[in-house]
Amino acid sequence: MHAQTRHRPAAALKSLLAATATALGLLAATAGTSVAADPPAAAGDALMTRARELFKPLPVTLPVVRNNAVTREKIDLGKMLFFDPRLSASGIFSCNSCHNLGLGGVDGLETSVGHGWQKGPRNAPTVLNAVLNVAQFWDGRAEDLKAQAKGPIQAGVEMNSTPDRVMAVLNSIPDYKAKFATAFPNEKNPVTFDNVAMAIEAFEATLTTPASPFDQFLEGNAEAMSAPQKAGLELFIDKGCSGCHNGVNVGGHDYFPFGVVTKPGAEILPPGDKGRFAVTKTADDEYVFRAPTLRNVTLTAPYFHSGKVWDLRQAVAVMGSSQLGATLTDEEIDKITAFLTALTGQQPRVDYPLLPASTPATPQPVFK
Repeated sequence: MHAQTRHRPAAALKSLLAATATALGLLAATAGTSVAADPPAAAGDALMTRARELFKPLPVTLPVVRNNAVTREKIDLGKMLFFDPRLSASGIFSCNSCHNLGLGGVDGLETSVGHGWQKGPRNAPTVLNAVLNVAQFWDGRAEDLKAQAKGPIQAGVEMNSTPDRVMAVLNSIPDYKAKFATAFPNEKNPVTFDNVAMAIEAFEATLTTPASPFDQFLEGNAEAMSAPQKAGLELFIDKGCSGCHNGVNVGGHDYFPFGVVTKPGAEILPPGDKGRFAVTKTADDEYVFRAPTLRNVTLTAPYFHSGKVWDLRQAVAVMGSSQLGATLTDEEIDKITAFLTALTGQQPRVDYPLLPASTPATPQPVFK
């Protein structure tokens, strides 16, 4: 299902967003009539009802991972691998280098820096709640976190390693061999590149951020969000932002053109990066990207696949003009930005693992 998910054509999407915004605007007007006569609790209930039709709270339990039984042993091994720079050829870069768990699951850079201090082509998406996305990477080329984990390890501009080198590193360290045997007990040769990816996926599945003010609001606590945040939520729905950013992850579930109405300038949308077109080779997929999750968005600047926008208010304005064809006022931008602050959830508390020591047989770092 994940690999086949398609975006809506731009023309159809424009019509859908316009119709949705119009319909929701009529509902808002009707609701506004009754709100004036109803007590504040009724107003909160009306907005809550509307929000529940579009969004779902994050689960507090571990999400189901397809084709990978998540066990404590896999999680513990995956955490070590996530933080281990020896999976890179230079011994400098780990998964956490670009998806820093102390920085909202990103690196805070326009585009990530990798092997030989090369800059990657795109901004690093957050790893937090990534297990709930329809696919991974901005272009959706990895159907799940298992597939995603293999990419950066082998990419020349990132970790610049190979499966054979990774296996040589892990097999040279007895503690790792023992942990793989425990995590994958029914396999004759448990130290495999596939199992590296499965262990990392198991750990990353734990990196969810529940109990945000918005989650609490969806669960029935009308006081969990402030008045400005509620006003922003209502505007977020009325303007049509929720046409792309909805569901449990407030985005991340589908692909859309960047520039449904008007394409941003080259300073934000580099013309050489055609997004999902590189995966599908379909003309309709030019400049199409997976809509990012907006959860914890206040922590994950800079924004967009190009990483060219550092201010969340500016990002909101760009989305208004490019995706909705609307020039948002400063007041509207402030309201929507206030709502986005309600999407910051409880950050995962991860103890930095003590990694097993290298041995004389462990391959030496390579810097070229």
